Amino acid sequence: MSIGEQHIVKSFDVELSKLTDAVARMGGLAEAQLAAAIEALENRDSAQASQVAGDDLRIDEIDVFINEQVIRVLALRGPLADDLRTAVTALKIGSEIERIGDLAANVAKRSLVLNQAPAVAQVRSVGRLGRQSLTMVKDVLDAYLNADAARAVAVRERDRELDEIYSALFREILTYMMEDPRTITPCSHLLFIAKNLERIGDHATNIAEMTYFRIVGKALPDERVKRDTSSDV
Repeated sequence: MSIGEQHIVKSFDVELSKLTDAVARMGGLAEAQLAAAIEALENRDSAQASQVAGDDLRIDEIDVFINEQVIRVLALRGPLADDLRTAVTALKIGSEIERIGDLAANVAKRSLVLNQAPAVAQVRSVGRLGRQSLTMVKDVLDAYLNADAARAVAVRERDRELDEIYSALFREILTYMMEDPRTITPCSHLLFIAKNLERIGDHATNIAEMTYFRIVGKALPDERVKRDTSSDV
């Protein structure tokens, strides 16, 4: 049965819809959390950063619900084919979204420490990296909810661009630190923030691959090439 077709047993459709709706709610919360973390970083807004840092609970609660709902569906319905993919990918995507929420909270926590030191110019560059990762998260969630395999593939391909931006930014911040040792502490926090944002892109890419599998029924044909060269420095 293809995505979108109805089951004879209506209650099964309801249970699968609950899974999709929960992923949508969870994704929306993580997306909003990430956007607020980036805004707090750029505006040096400690109040907003503190709120983001403590906002994980709602995402975690939905993650628990998804886990319980998937176990219920597997135990009581014994789903096959598309239905099994829908249940399993909801479980895996929920885990990826939960990690995105955690990383967004980490960005906010680091920005609180960063706000205690004088501002550094590279915050703007890190903000651009953050908006790129935010766009990937938004687009991949749209791909999942609209069963859009082509859009999922496009998000996966953008991970290379995000890696290249991160690698260039990593070198820029290191150079700045070497030129002015007084910036070592704030720039170290910026490096951690940038890495968190790059990792969010990785989680968005994982969701893209799972979305493609859910829709098409097979994995994408080739392993993506990572462009993060920061470890070469």
